Parts: sequence; structure tokens; C-alpha cells
Amino acid sequence: MKIDNTYKPIGTGAALKPNTAQSTPATSKQDAVSLSSFAGSLQSDQDYPMDMARIQEIKQAIAEGRFTINPEAIANSLIESARDLVSKSNARQA
Repeated sequence: MKIDNTYKPIGTGAALKPNTAQSTPATSKQDAVSLSSFAGSLQSDQDYPMDMARIQEIKQAIAEGRFTINPEAIANSLIESARDLVSKSNARQA
């Protein structure tokens, strides 16, 4: 793909500047968001299942240059995930 660099802006920079009086809202409104203490505890106390031995094995393989990536397996997993998302979306719409 070739990028065409023949773009020429039209008008002057002054003509393209927005009118600041019209772009600012007439009233100032502040929104506040807060999480409950329960929501905060869910995020901080969550222990993810991890196989630390497997993680160390993968780190060692990467460090030694033995770690190989299987692009076909990755592609198949991505396609399967996309199928799951589409089927869930279709089920909700029905």
C-alpha cells in the first residue's frame, strides 16, 4: 500500500479554528464515580489460579531460546473465541 502525500489543506488555519464561545457548555456539571467497598475487595483479594512451576518453565525456555510459538494453535483459539462471542451475542438478541 502506498501512502499518497499529495494532501493540500484548504483554507487558512484561522478559518479552521473552532469558535470557543460555542464549543464550551453553557453549564458546568461535575460527575462523580465511586466503587463500593465490596467491589474494591473483589479486585484486591482475587487470587488467579497459576501454575508457578509452569510459569518458571516457560520463562526458562524463553531465556534459553527454546520456546517455540505455534501460530496455528493461536489462530485456532482466536477463531474459537470469536465464534463463542458471536454465538453469545446472537443468543442475547433472540
